[in-house]
Amino acid sequence: MQDNVDWRLDQWRTERPDLDPAPMGVVARVQRACRLLERELRDNFARHDLQLWEFDVLGTIRRCGPPFRLTAGQLVEATMVTSGAITNRIDRLAAKGLVTREVDPANRRSVLITLTDEGRELIDRVVVDHLELEARLLGDLGGEDQEQLAGLLRRLLVSLGDHP
Repeated sequence: MQDNVDWRLDQWRTERPDLDPAPMGVVARVQRACRLLERELRDNFARHDLQLWEFDVLGTIRRCGPPFRLTAGQLVEATMVTSGAITNRIDRLAAKGLVTREVDPANRRSVLITLTDEGRELIDRVVVDHLELEARLLGDLGGEDQEQLAGLLRRLLVSLGDHP
């Protein structure tokens, strides 16, 4: 079984036999898998009138548990976007009635972002459909394969500096 990346690697081996393109094969496959998975996720979220980033922010707040509230700074850290980007995203979610924002009474320099009841109901519905889609997308990999892949990707991410 071959994929698109094999074809590219074969070309490099032919044109530059002095180089080992194996690292390129790993990185290219991770990038291509990411693009293909994101396309599927985007299409699925669009059916719920959501964008990928909206699911990310709503899910981040929902996972934190009651009272389903985080500071804007915590959202910046969790979602890996800039403070300007998170401000824009919060504005857009608030306009849709999915979150509220208020000044933190304990720290007036901080803003608290809270899921509304509508936001929580939406994320609770969408996450079920999202998990079903992800299970289908990974369906060709058995449980052990999925665990092994997750472990290898975890090790890669940690080596790249991705820590909780």
